[in-house]
Amino acid sequence: MIEVAAHLFTERGYEATSMADLSRAAGIAKSSIYHHVPGKEALLRGALEPAIEGLFGILSESPAQDGAPVERLRHIVRRQVEVLTTELPYVTSLLRLRGNTETECWALERRKVFDRRIAALVREAMDAGEIVDDIDAALAARLLSGAVNSLIEWYRPDRATPAELVAVVERMAFEGLRENPA
Repeated sequence: MIEVAAHLFTERGYEATSMADLSRAAGIAKSSIYHHVPGKEALLRGALEPAIEGLFGILSESPAQDGAPVERLRHIVRRQVEVLTTELPYVTSLLRLRGNTETECWALERRKVFDRRIAALVREAMDAGEIVDDIDAALAARLLSGAVNSLIEWYRPDRATPAELVAVVERMAFEGLRENPA
């Protein structure tokens, strides 16, 4: 049911998806849904948790915690792309939140915590002289995450494999478009 909800929330939006829509898509009666969950918001939470857990799981991986800051950042970006491609409907639901419900506010706050951790790592890489330091670290982190997060708008598994996408995003983020980066 969570998977059905995630797909519908992505396709129609949370607010525009009714319990009737969910029951039709799942092929079960509305009362059957209520037997398992108290309501639509519980389904939303269930649809958001894989994305939140995936992102925070990345931060706990040893390559995200050990080594040079820029290498830790590269690892996180690679893994963000992997999580996005494997958990696409869940991540899409997360990234399209508006903060209209308690669950949405919870998820948005978790995203802010994640973003702050990335910004701190960007600052650390700047301080270590591993990346340019003439822009605001929080802005750089947001642009980096924004580049990854924008994939939800166009990525489809038949367009590129996750590994191909990881390689391109990593190259673009850390080397840019120049032929021979300095």
